[in-house]
Amino acid sequence: MPTTQTTKINQLLDPTRVRIGLDESSKTAVIDALVDVLAGHEAISSLDDVRTAVFAREEKMSTGVGKGLGLPHAKAAAASDTVAAFATTEEPVDFGAVDDVPVRILLLLVGPEEHKSQHVKILGRISRLVSRASLRDRLLGAKTPETAIEALRDGEDALRS
Repeated sequence: MPTTQTTKINQLLDPTRVRIGLDESSKTAVIDALVDVLAGHEAISSLDDVRTAVFAREEKMSTGVGKGLGLPHAKAAAASDTVAAFATTEEPVDFGAVDDVPVRILLLLVGPEEHKSQHVKILGRISRLVSRASLRDRLLGAKTPETAIEALRDGEDALRS
């Protein structure tokens, strides 16, 4: 995967890295399930190290960024490239979000320290995408990983930049 500023979220995802309707009721369980989605990814050398980094980042400040979006993320030496996992949840999960809205849409992003700039751009991009109610509705209505990825792709194509 190219590590350029034009990397799109849908380019980071394939159906094996997407979960629809996670049936977890706590923030910890949801994050654990998302990290588990990265199992076997060629760019991840230690799932335990990634999990530790993601939870350490979450302790600093909630990644519930508003409008039902959770963006757990971390920079980790165990990641040789930027990788992502996406999920929707069956029920809203309290993430301690800035707007107090429970989370149902999640993007986990993990990458090496040297991809910090790309990491920030991707987090900004997903925040802009999910600020659109129509895209949130499509993502929450997606019945398959493929339809969720398609919704993200369409949303990104509509963004200017």
